[in-house]
Amino acid sequence: MATTPAFADEAAKTTDKVKIVLVGDSTVAAASGWGNGFSARLTADAQCTNHAAGGRSSKSFRDEGRWEKALATKPDYVLIQFGHNDMPGKGPTRETDPKTTFPENLARYVDEARAQNAKPILVTSLTRRTFDANGKVKSTLVPYAEATKKVAAEKNVPLIDLHQLSIAYVESISRDDVTALEPQTANGARDFTHLNEKGAEVFGNIVADEVSKVVPELAPVIKPRS
Repeated sequence: MATTPAFADEAAKTTDKVKIVLVGDSTVAAASGWGNGFSARLTADAQCTNHAAGGRSSKSFRDEGRWEKALATKPDYVLIQFGHNDMPGKGPTRETDPKTTFPENLARYVDEARAQNAKPILVTSLTRRTFDANGKVKSTLVPYAEATKKVAAEKNVPLIDLHQLSIAYVESISRDDVTALEPQTANGARDFTHLNEKGAEVFGNIVADEVSKVVPELAPVIKPRS
């Protein structure tokens, strides 16, 4: 009797996994964002590939061919978060307008994901941790967060409002606890944009919890918080 090679069994197991792809900038990327914290919450029945890259905007990510590569992995779900590098001052290869080109880019991502039978999930930008004298976050990302929410509503796409959730979280803890989420810089200055391992865990947990709510069919592949 012929036997099935072991490697064929392993390939079948991988094929059966729910494939999740992350797309975005450094605040999503493995070494500097919430991506690792999110993927750590997934069960063995899911496979997460992080295509997010530092310094990229909704424009440059596509222009560099990164979106094409992400779709080529044939994901079942795609989490999409941009905004930080779309802002004014980032240069013509990255900047977008939150009223026009930014939502147009997001809508195109949504349409193209769906055309590949992938289900898009839009995520508003992780907040920068800059505060006013009253301890409230001073966010310059609001126009991009609002644009993301508008596209999600118009396209009937699940939305994770990480911008608001991350603001609420950092405003609820002490400044020392906020600093504990940030990577150490060479000159000792604060990095109020990126995340260290602890920060990735905190905000990755928030994203994972929200995914379970807005996409209930993914709840079985998300582990409870440890």
